Amino acid sequence: MPVTTVTPAAITVHLRRVFAVSAIALFIGVVFTGTVHALPPISQGFSTKEPLPLGAIVSLQNSSVDLVSATTTSNLDSIYGVVINNAGTPLSLSNGSADQVHIATSGVASVLISDINGQVEKGDHITASPLKGVGMKATRNTKIIGIAQDAPRYTADSKQEYTDTDGSKKSVMIGEAPVLVNVAYFYKTPEKTIIPGAIQNLANALAGKTVDPLPIIISAAIFIITLVVVASIIYSMIRSSIISVGRNPMAQSAVYRGVLQLSALVIGILAAAMVVIYIILTRF
Repeated sequence: MPVTTVTPAAITVHLRRVFAVSAIALFIGVVFTGTVHALPPISQGFSTKEPLPLGAIVSLQNSSVDLVSATTTSNLDSIYGVVINNAGTPLSLSNGSADQVHIATSGVASVLISDINGQVEKGDHITASPLKGVGMKATRNTKIIGIAQDAPRYTADSKQEYTDTDGSKKSVMIGEAPVLVNVAYFYKTPEKTIIPGAIQNLANALAGKTVDPLPIIISAAIFIITLVVVASIIYSMIRSSIISVGRNPMAQSAVYRGVLQLSALVIGILAAAMVVIYIILTRF
């Protein structure tokens, strides 16, 4: 049987070929991957009853599967996608309506964004704002349209005015930014404070808003003092009742009346403390 001799030169040539093929494959993979990410999103046609500019965030109207309207904070729960130009999309599905707009629900699209909640930077989560179809930075737990891929681009006429819920006029900057569209729910990472997370969440739930640490500390102090006072009253009540009945068994009715009166006092103290704690959490 013939013996094949492998020389060092042959090994070197073989390794060079493997390296060359691997490099070419890696280059093609990188180019292909970049091309996939650069592709515009696929759009689908939806009907609308209002003018919707390119980049507007839209929501599905109630009890409808093909009718959209501009998204605001009032219809955020049904947020759906972004209005885009279907001319450059690789695939566009039409619904046959004359007043249709093309909506992207995935991929990178240009979105109208305001600075109502502060300047938007790359990586910020974008949600709906009080302005119809215009997004803003998400700063609390809420539904989002996607994640900003860059800061917004502003023009000379980007500054506009709007009327907030209090009726006062405020100026706002509105621009466009590329957003990776993906409707999801955003959970804000809680800030690190001296208040344990469970107590902070309980205070927020009672107040219906985010409560600062100082009101929580004051409320906790009031609650602890109230518990100490109530415990002292209950202990004294039980102790005196036992002593009274032991000395004079005929005094049971008087002891019962005293127990009822002290019980009413305890309930009143607890109720007053809860009212004070609620006022502190909601007003401060």
